[in-house]
Amino acid sequence: MSDAPQSAPIAIEPEKNDRDYLHQLQQEVAELEQRKKQIIATQTAEIGTALEKFIKESTRYLQQKQQDLLAEITILERKRDRLEQEMRTTYAGVSQEVAVRVQGFKDYLVGSLQDMVTLAEKQLQLAPADTAGPTPPPPAPEPTPVPQLSEQAFANLQERIEQLLERYRTLPDYYAPPWKLRRTFELTHTERVANWFFNQAGRGAIRTMGTRLQNILVASAIVSVLRALYQDKIRVLVLATSPERLGEWRRGFQDCLGLNREHFGPDKGVVLFEDAESMTVKGDRLQKEGFMPLIIVDETEVLIPVDLLRFPLFIAYGNDPDSRPAYGRTRNDPDREWNW
Repeated sequence: MSDAPQSAPIAIEPEKNDRDYLHQLQQEVAELEQRKKQIIATQTAEIGTALEKFIKESTRYLQQKQQDLLAEITILERKRDRLEQEMRTTYAGVSQEVAVRVQGFKDYLVGSLQDMVTLAEKQLQLAPADTAGPTPPPPAPEPTPVPQLSEQAFANLQERIEQLLERYRTLPDYYAPPWKLRRTFELTHTERVANWFFNQAGRGAIRTMGTRLQNILVASAIVSVLRALYQDKIRVLVLATSPERLGEWRRGFQDCLGLNREHFGPDKGVVLFEDAESMTVKGDRLQKEGFMPLIIVDETEVLIPVDLLRFPLFIAYGNDPDSRPAYGRTRNDPDREWNW
């Protein structure tokens, strides 16, 4: 058997389509790489911009916070300085208040001890008997003339009244006994009181000081002067158609004149009225008993009975015609809010 001749191997070359497809794949990879680089560059730029904006905003916020903190520190430093100043300046006021309380307690102790001594003398009969007969009573002081309805009512007492007012203004006595003015008295208060005594003859309207407390201070000075002139013959009658206002007058007299509950009442030195008719009846009764009623009408009273005008001593506070009332409300204005 003869061997058949063998044919040489045939080399298989890639087809043309496969080469094109490979080339296309390489181009796509290159484009993807390029797009990837562009995306990365874009995102990097955006991140950089956002980061820069964030840093700027954070810096601005921190700067604003720093300014706020510095402002708060400045305010706290001012408060600290003010508190230190108040501690230095109000120490005298605190000491004065303590002194007033100590003085009041001292007066209470002295009065109690005097009462105890008197009671012990009566019980033990330690007081020596008077063998020489009863001691003649001291001569009664000449009574000060009662002011009448005339322009010269206080003309003969002008020098004494001016001395009292000058003492109130220049030498305030915060520990004075009852019925003596205990508060600081300014020149504007002095002018109103002097005008009431000498120009208005003790009866007329006084322009308001702006607050009820200041009006009470002026009235307290007038009461103090009258008590110095006529002693306990003076009776103070206050008209204010509201318990709240009467309460303010009561507290004001207690503060300015050193009064207590024993000085208020129908038969005491100060009587408070909500009704003008009752005040008129009380004033007539006091005059018949030999007393001198001082009529005081609160600023908020817009209707004053004619009967009150016949009393020799009369004070009515009036508003400044160029301004609105500074406090309170009247009977004709029920919707106005209380301001004092």
